Amino acid sequence: GCTVKYSGYLGNWNKLFCSNGNGKYPRLMKLGKDITLWGLEIGLLSMTKGEAAWFVLAPEYAYGQRGCPPSIPPNTTILFKVEVLDFIDSEECDTFFELTCEQQDRLPLEKVLKVVATEREFGNYFFHKQCFKIAKDRYKRALSILGRSSSSKAEQSQINASKLLLFLNLSLTYLKLERADQALKYGELALEMDQGNAKALFRCGQACLYMREYSKSQDFLARAQCIQPFNRDINNELKKLA
Repeated sequence: GCTVKYSGYLGNWNKLFCSNGNGKYPRLMKLGKDITLWGLEIGLLSMTKGEAAWFVLAPEYAYGQRGCPPSIPPNTTILFKVEVLDFIDSEECDTFFELTCEQQDRLPLEKVLKVVATEREFGNYFFHKQCFKIAKDRYKRALSILGRSSSSKAEQSQINASKLLLFLNLSLTYLKLERADQALKYGELALEMDQGNAKALFRCGQACLYMREYSKSQDFLARAQCIQPFNRDINNELKKLA
């Protein structure tokens, strides 16, 4: 998936026929599905995140002999100005979720963890775009494939590390969704794995404050402050509580 700013021009490069440059957050698009113009797809695959480029597309790489009436005449060379804002490779995830549960369970843990990391990356992308419900769904989808039994302590440790990150992500996302009960639930799940996790204690403290459970909030936030005494966010939350 990629987020791209683009503008398409005809003729002597001053006739704009398509653009998405006005939107604050262009939507995440999939190569081959949302972006089907052959020349543009080839061009984008050659780019890196943050790069901007101009592509001149001959008709055979664009709209061909027929064009696309009424806006694109037959046999038209077009110019595209593009900027890649973000890029997440979803191919492995797509392949993974097409497998049966039995096939998923047989995959090496390394591959599963890579899919989890990519799903979490998608969640982070949508979180930063303030699409909190979609972010929550991506984090939960990642969590759903971490229920496999491990064959060693080392494997279980890797699984737990992935789960911990997702619990923290979900706790924060539920706070943004104003679902403090769920934020507390995932914060406490994180604490079950790492009782000294300042971030988890802070999230639980925030959730309890939102629910007006002031003594529980004080307990969580004071424990977080003991671990990180100079953390501005924790100290500000304690002031708010007071």
